[in-house]
Amino acid sequence: MSTNKIALVTGASRGLGKNTALRLAQAGHDLILTYRNKAAEAQAVVAEIEALGRQAVALPLDVSQSATFPAFKEAIGQHLQQKWNRDTFDFLVNNAGHDAPSPFAQTTEESFDHLMNVHFKGVYFLTQNLLPLLADGGGIVNFSTGLARFTAPGYAAYASMKGAVEILTRYLAKELGSRGIRANVVAPGIIKTDFTAAARQAHPQLEGYMASQTALGRIGEPEDIGGIVAFLCSEDARWVNAQRIEASGGYAL
Repeated sequence: MSTNKIALVTGASRGLGKNTALRLAQAGHDLILTYRNKAAEAQAVVAEIEALGRQAVALPLDVSQSATFPAFKEAIGQHLQQKWNRDTFDFLVNNAGHDAPSPFAQTTEESFDHLMNVHFKGVYFLTQNLLPLLADGGGIVNFSTGLARFTAPGYAAYASMKGAVEILTRYLAKELGSRGIRANVVAPGIIKTDFTAAARQAHPQLEGYMASQTALGRIGEPEDIGGIVAFLCSEDARWVNAQRIEASGGYAL
């Protein structure tokens, strides 16, 4: 049986998911990555992980399509057996997401439903489906947002979904504690990735304003986040449970 820890990171072809996957690999973990449509980018991340001496596989997954989760679970089980000779993986990182800002008064039901399916329903039911494959003593890291604490016009729906994820995380910690499974939240502030590119391009003053309101005087980079997830997926964090860790550089203090 392999003794390597295995982490599954959703949405790992780019941005925070990619950085998280690479930091987990640097910490000694093997990786299962998911991507929605950026297969080439995901395979490039696999190659980077393998260059670090770890094993990795990338699988397609649209987290908004919960009907596909049982088949995805079967695919994960097959890869675990074939590549690692294991029945379980150790850490689930629910990172996949998309940015869809709109003022409250203009938010369409279609946009709301898609945000819900990706950011809350997807997290809820993907985690539920994968629970039988999650090893006892493992962990769950859910991504939230600093916008669940501070506010910015246009993010009422998105931040509400993330607030729901934060509550869900506490319930996961409570209900899965008997299996030794920890559940925590990482809540980034604004990060310079393609996730936020549209907002930064539409509002050229945004980056400077956000930096001016941040104690450390800048906005975040992907490299600011992955190490936090790697810590939460380590033995050093064995007594950290049901916690929200905001990584915003001290925004809006």
